[in-house]
Amino acid sequence: MKVSDTSEDTVVDVVEQFDYSTQNEAYNESFVTWRRKIDNPYTFNFSRNRRESVFVEGKGFENKSFAIAEQDSISKIMNVTGIAMLIWIVVDNLVSRLAVAAFDLFGFDIHTSFFNKALYGGSTEITTTLILISVLKILLPAYYLRRKLRLPMRVEFMTTLNHASDMFGAIFMALSVSAITSIPSIYTNRMREVFDYFKSINADASVWDQDQFVVYTVFDIIVVTVLSELFFRGAVFGALRQFGDYFAVIITSVMSGLLVQDFLEMPAAIMISAVASIGMLRSGSIFTAIFVQAIFKMYRLAVVLTDAGVDDSLHLRRNSFILIVFLIGAIGASILYLFRKHQDIHRIAEYHSELTMKDRMIIAFKAFPVSIVVCFCLLVAAIQVISQIIGA
Repeated sequence: MKVSDTSEDTVVDVVEQFDYSTQNEAYNESFVTWRRKIDNPYTFNFSRNRRESVFVEGKGFENKSFAIAEQDSISKIMNVTGIAMLIWIVVDNLVSRLAVAAFDLFGFDIHTSFFNKALYGGSTEITTTLILISVLKILLPAYYLRRKLRLPMRVEFMTTLNHASDMFGAIFMALSVSAITSIPSIYTNRMREVFDYFKSINADASVWDQDQFVVYTVFDIIVVTVLSELFFRGAVFGALRQFGDYFAVIITSVMSGLLVQDFLEMPAAIMISAVASIGMLRSGSIFTAIFVQAIFKMYRLAVVLTDAGVDDSLHLRRNSFILIVFLIGAIGASILYLFRKHQDIHRIAEYHSELTMKDRMIIAFKAFPVSIVVCFCLLVAAIQVISQIIGA
């Protein structure tokens, strides 16, 4: 959207003046229709004539403020988003432990501790619990967002592939980002913990000979990836696009990073989420974001498998694998860039507001309960670091 304070621009209509050139006609039509719904408090549909004033009792004649209207809309959407994040972390941190305690009480072979998310016990029980918690922590907040924001399916999920080359570009970027971000956190991700557990319970057999490990791996890479991308790149992203594509990318990427609740994993989660978001916008399809996240998880699993031993040759094999993946991603992305450098490849919606990006970000993260969720996620991450130090 382009808004100017010059006297020539007397009419401000944020819906009509938004930049709809980046997506397809069907999506744009649904997006505009949703934003025009006056009865929905989460749509930013501010409009006014600069020459008109409204009489407010006790205050006199006032012009409606574009900046105040935008601030109010951002706060309302972030309030809903914050509650959804709160549901996520409650399920991930409290409900999961209560469920394990209940299972343990009824005689199932599964245990955990307050200061550590790691599970102990039987492979079947652990696999079932991990799957159950993964589904609940995504579906419950996603259902809440869908009910509150009421986005139509066409707007909530971009499904039309407008530019296949941008999908491949995002995939190549995902390979490079995966390689770079894995270096400081190779030994800390959940897949490593799961692999080590299944390896330890049967040292004489490969983890791939254990059905539970295969089930969890396939579930995590396919089902959890699809569900999480529908959550982050679905209703939240669609609602935040009203304030600019880059704003939506930043907010959802930071959300992804915070919700992993692990300092070593946060940079990787934020960067890969940004690649997924931009790839979705440029290609026009949420399947691009799903592919990006799936590739990231498959890469992490591959790194763990190449590092299954402790001798120098295996460490060398792991390092060589990381380098090869990075080069494939970097070379592929560079070739695509050179191929398209003379084309119009700007497919991110332009947005100009009376509020700066910094102002909008401050408004977003000050909204209740987002600020509380941020502090809680950072606290949980800090507790994990302390527990690891004490355990060492």
